Amino acid sequence: MKVLYVNHTAVISGAERSLLTLLAALPDELRARVASPHGPLATAVEDLGIGVSTIRGTAGSLRLHPVHTPRALLDMSIASAQVRRAAHRHGAELLHANSIRAGIILALAPLWKAATVVHVRDCLPPGAVSTATLRLIAATATTIVANSHYTARSVLAAAPGARVEVVHNPVDLKRWDPARIDRRRARARLGEQDGRLLLGVVAQVSPWKGQETAIEALKLLCAQGIDARLLLIGSPKFVDRATRFDNEDYLRRLRELVTGAGLEDRVSWLGEREDVPELIRALDILLLPSWEEPFGRALIEAMALGVPVIATNVGGPPEIIQDGREGYLLPPREPGAWAHTIRALAESPEQASRMGSAGRRRVEQAFTVAQHVAAMLEVYQGATARVRRGKAR
Repeated sequence: MKVLYVNHTAVISGAERSLLTLLAALPDELRARVASPHGPLATAVEDLGIGVSTIRGTAGSLRLHPVHTPRALLDMSIASAQVRRAAHRHGAELLHANSIRAGIILALAPLWKAATVVHVRDCLPPGAVSTATLRLIAATATTIVANSHYTARSVLAAAPGARVEVVHNPVDLKRWDPARIDRRRARARLGEQDGRLLLGVVAQVSPWKGQETAIEALKLLCAQGIDARLLLIGSPKFVDRATRFDNEDYLRRLRELVTGAGLEDRVSWLGEREDVPELIRALDILLLPSWEEPFGRALIEAMALGVPVIATNVGGPPEIIQDGREGYLLPPREPGAWAHTIRALAESPEQASRMGSAGRRRVEQAFTVAQHVAAMLEVYQGATARVRRGKAR
């Protein structure tokens, strides 16, 4: 089977990391090509030995704007024509859009001979534009893949007749293997020895990711005499003026919050890193304080490394962890509750160890790359079969 994967941005974030994991593990009989803007993603794909067709990128937000919306539509229209040409040259039997915006690009470039799969990895904010977008994708895609049942429900709420399959994101158990990384050495590289509580958030810097809650919780812990440090791993990836949030301004506000709380020596801004497994392995607890989280990739990475987690209870995390077993689930934007739970877990190292071990078992059971690839291939086979049946009629 020949498949063309379509991504609307060259920036590598969670969706792109999942795509790269899938591409690296595809069987030889599947011939893949990627349509992407020029940039880091295209380079990473080529490093895998997979060809890339360059298309126009878009950063358009799914909200109406007198300037940004027309520009985004123009970008996606140009990208649609480029994808159509790339699909013909590749002889694609199936096109896999890796995001909602890539799904719009496919909707604007219908190919009657090819099946289309659209990967929905985000829960759009309520509104007429979001509903219209999901209905457009549902009407034109052969199959929609959601990264969680929570995401699937948001699609079906807007487009009740959509054909939606749930395929959770995977984690590479070899790369994220606690036996591969010496924890003491990882902490020493950060200037930490045993004793200080080391917390971390791994996420793009954006308001909905909730870094503010983590900082406020740290402030409360320090006021209680807890010797703690917070690592903020990630950067404001999407900074175009057309994006939904002003992420650079949010970073500025976070820095002001840290300074105002006198936490400059307690918060480390690590930005984008290639050694994320080593950084997570050094942590005592990984935090995921998002307002809403469609899946929670950082959770399964930390769990694979045997690190206990505390996550938002809104979105996909309840599908990943059982509260009290691999970690804890808490309401977002309540730093007092987060500080209380962090302290309780820090004061029970036996419980933390049990949660870490349970987390590793959980990802081994449910979130392996092999399981993900098998599920995606099943989706592809079903989608192409439906297209063939439709042409036969």
